[in-house]
Amino acid sequence: MYAVVSNGGRQFMVQEGGFYKVDLLAAEVGSEVAFDEVLLVADQEKKSAVDAAKAKVMFEIVDHKKDKKINIIKFKRRKHHMKRMGHRQGYTVVKVKSIK
Repeated sequence: MYAVVSNGGRQFMVQEGGFYKVDLLAAEVGSEVAFDEVLLVADQEKKSAVDAAKAKVMFEIVDHKKDKKINIIKFKRRKHHMKRMGHRQGYTVVKVKSIK
């Protein structure tokens, strides 16, 4: 069984027991979080879709991490201007506990 959930403007196709990177969530490591915005729930064997309006996907928060650093350079030619910045986006690693 798999589901399609929406989080942070992106959609994820998730299966039970899988690990996924989602936007940073304000919850403790080890706690459970429910994603209510479920777009689709389907069965792989039967290829049938289930009513997603009442579906709920339960996640367990595994860890909070940061992505690798990206470098941003703003440069204007002939103006003697160059600005360098870096950014590390935070994310949360979650594990799918159940799809109801």
